Amino acid sequence: MEANLRWVAVTAIAPVTWGTNYFVTREFLPADRPLYGAACRALPAGLVLLALCRRRPRGAWWWRSAVLGLLNVSVFFVLVYIASQTLPTSLASTVMAVSPLTMMLTAWLLISERPRTTHLAGAGVGLAGVCLMLLTGAEEVSVGGVAASAAAMLVSSFGYILSRRWSDGADVLASTAWQLTAGGLLLFPVAAIVEGPPLAPSAPVLFAFVYIALVATALAFTAWFTGLRHLPAGTVGLLGLLNPVTGVLLGVVIASESLTPQQLGGLALVLAGVVLGRPARAGRRGRRRPPLRPAADDRTEREAPLRTAP
Repeated sequence: MEANLRWVAVTAIAPVTWGTNYFVTREFLPADRPLYGAACRALPAGLVLLALCRRRPRGAWWWRSAVLGLLNVSVFFVLVYIASQTLPTSLASTVMAVSPLTMMLTAWLLISERPRTTHLAGAGVGLAGVCLMLLTGAEEVSVGGVAASAAAMLVSSFGYILSRRWSDGADVLASTAWQLTAGGLLLFPVAAIVEGPPLAPSAPVLFAFVYIALVATALAFTAWFTGLRHLPAGTVGLLGLLNPVTGVLLGVVIASESLTPQQLGGLALVLAGVVLGRPARAGRRGRRRPPLRPAADDRTEREAPLRTAP
């Protein structure tokens, strides 16, 4: 029991730090540099994980890492960055919380992986919650931010399906490191062309980049995969709910965002939908090792277990 609590505490590092990513991005990072912002998050994290796993891609994994890095890292991180900058922290984190359900529906449409009735019910409840969060009428919601969140979920869902098809027993931490590194390398030249030369960051901006790359990405994914190796998938999946909870708490307590009763009801529906839509618990017969899935957000962010992440 004590050992399980220790692994729960370690695993919880991931969704909590992913939840802080929205706040740190919105409050400290430049709003007009999403390409550099995503690159500076991905590449340092990928290099750190490469140093930890000490494995290089082999064979088809060279081009697979590039494709998955483009989808799961380059495009996804840019879209999450835009959503974090244009939506309140509480709203951005709540919208992204339904990404596991989006992945489930995408798998049904593209590869005929039929979900259970409870999964469909969870998707419907989660979608209703997001609609309540967005359609309050209390303040204008950025259409671009919502579109970025929706696009991020669709892109990561497609990347998730490819990751499953191409897994071939590859080490999950290693494949994540390859994708993060490839995604960061792809982003830097595009950022130089589109956004011009990088600006010299101030101390707070530099600290924020270091935090997002090393803590909210490298450390978070390492903690997440550690949990997947020691805890049932259902337990890890439910811990992912700490992502939107953290985002909402930071938005309300620190960023002085306010939630209406309607939005609080929407948040409750989102959390209920994600709980309902989680896979059936693995490990009822002892401590079976849950299946691992390539990642990278949150990577998640890649969900169920991986991306409740940005």
